[in-house]
Amino acid sequence: MPDKGITYIDEVDIQNKRVLLRADFDVSLNPNYTIADDARIKQNLPTIEFLLKKHNRLICIAKLDRPKNRDPKYSMKVVVQRLKQLLPHNKIRLVDEFLTANNKIFAEQETGEILVLENMRYYEENKKNDQTFAKKLASLADIYVNDGFAMSHRTEAWVVSVPKYIPSFGGLLLKKEIKMISKTVKKPKKPFVAIIGGAKIETKINLISKLTEMADYVLIGGGLANTFLCAHGYEIGKSYCEYDKVTMARHLLFLAAQKKTAIVLPSDVIIGDPDDDKNGGRVVKVNQIPKGAVALDIGPETKAKFGAVISKAKTIVWNGPIGYFENPAYRQGTDFVYYSIAGNRDAISIVGGGDTLAAISKKEYLNTITHVSTGGGAMLEFIEKGKLPGIEALKR
Repeated sequence: MPDKGITYIDEVDIQNKRVLLRADFDVSLNPNYTIADDARIKQNLPTIEFLLKKHNRLICIAKLDRPKNRDPKYSMKVVVQRLKQLLPHNKIRLVDEFLTANNKIFAEQETGEILVLENMRYYEENKKNDQTFAKKLASLADIYVNDGFAMSHRTEAWVVSVPKYIPSFGGLLLKKEIKMISKTVKKPKKPFVAIIGGAKIETKINLISKLTEMADYVLIGGGLANTFLCAHGYEIGKSYCEYDKVTMARHLLFLAAQKKTAIVLPSDVIIGDPDDDKNGGRVVKVNQIPKGAVALDIGPETKAKFGAVISKAKTIVWNGPIGYFENPAYRQGTDFVYYSIAGNRDAISIVGGGDTLAAISKKEYLNTITHVSTGGGAMLEFIEKGKLPGIEALKR
């Protein structure tokens, strides 16, 4: 996965410039729309501080969640407030509508001042990779810096088209992500263990197929596992399952067997009520799931099986929670996987994905994980293909 051709901001002298910074401020929110976890903002700080030290003026562009329209609940105001706390010596302002904004806002921007444009998800033109929109964004600055690895798999205007119009560079977080993931996956130390959770098989089908060629073990949990259990012919009750993808799952099991890669599925699960956070469910074997039951986590036998594989790994890649972690009664499987990875000090470990980060963000021993990636889909696609549209755009 070569990253030849990208110039990073610490390899050139960028001073006294107006910088359009593609940041990753897509933080997880509480039900009252306050910030639940600011890890993503903090991971962009090295790039922000590096550029500020060189007397640059920053214009940050980012998205927050997935609003259907200009919904004030997803305004970047909460991000601006948190940035003010993290960078108390800098002037930071929100630009509500840059397309019609008074040019004075940009013309009078002071050195060291940070302008944050409103949520890029408010603009349909951005998603459609509209060139007029890309040119307008590019016209705001002298140079463009992409420090948002998590969105670099998108073919949107702010990711792939702005670099056509102004000199473009990679930020420090992007550099770290590319180098760490490339190095780990190019020549993984064996045994290589991949742990894939979450719900949907469709977004992970190509990756699992690729992993059957690379990994020694692929541990599958979460809703994803139910589709594979169906492929084995098990009754899974009312558990989440993509029934139209069962044939696909069978094909992956066949591929893995040919490549001598072990796909490890749950042998027992915890069934219960997803809305009940007071009482835990009960453990049943996967061949004894009652017709109306819902599987919400892995059981103790599966934990032991997963733990044994993780403990002997030399390379670990984990994406996706192992159960319905949002309900505290069903997060033990995800916690167990996390602590098993943290406990293996001999392995190189990469953990990524929005839900996975939310599940582990407040955990101890985070410093024992080799690399916590900000990317979910981007991390998976980069492992699978070795390149991303946003990275290729910087090579022009």
